[in-house]
Amino acid sequence: MKNIKILLPIITCFLAFQSCGIYSFNGISIDPDIKTFQVNFFQNEAAIVEPGLDRDFTFALQDLIQDQTNLSLVSNGGELLYEGEIVEYYIAPQASTSDNTAAQNRLTIAVNVRYFNNKRADGEDDFTKRFSFFSDVPATTQLVGSALDTAVEEIFERITQDIVNASLAKW
Repeated sequence: MKNIKILLPIITCFLAFQSCGIYSFNGISIDPDIKTFQVNFFQNEAAIVEPGLDRDFTFALQDLIQDQTNLSLVSNGGELLYEGEIVEYYIAPQASTSDNTAAQNRLTIAVNVRYFNNKRADGEDDFTKRFSFFSDVPATTQLVGSALDTAVEEIFERITQDIVNASLAKW
């Protein structure tokens, strides 16, 4: 009985720290052999082109990966590769008032992403997916200046986190 009391905590600690990769509190699991990632420029191919949106999205994805992992950003030859394009950017009325005017507008942005784990020859982790999100604003608010910046930031925050979750957290 005394031996079990000694062995049980040791076995519990061993099992708790035993793992196949590196885990973090945000659910990201990256093979310890992977050290670099690359995010190619996401061209804006949407019907409506908002200037600088492509650059801002590319930087937002790079920044999030750097903030949530210990991977190094490289301009070519990355072990993890993200590429794609912005395919939708549009504003549509969402709710109407009693006099048939818009009470709320919705800005929607969609991005096609191709992800490649170049460390895995079998391509099991690779994917091509579409990610989108929206931001609702009152119809009295024009989507320019800081209102647009806030809406785009909210959308990018959600889309980039979804991309990271799909590629690194396997959610």
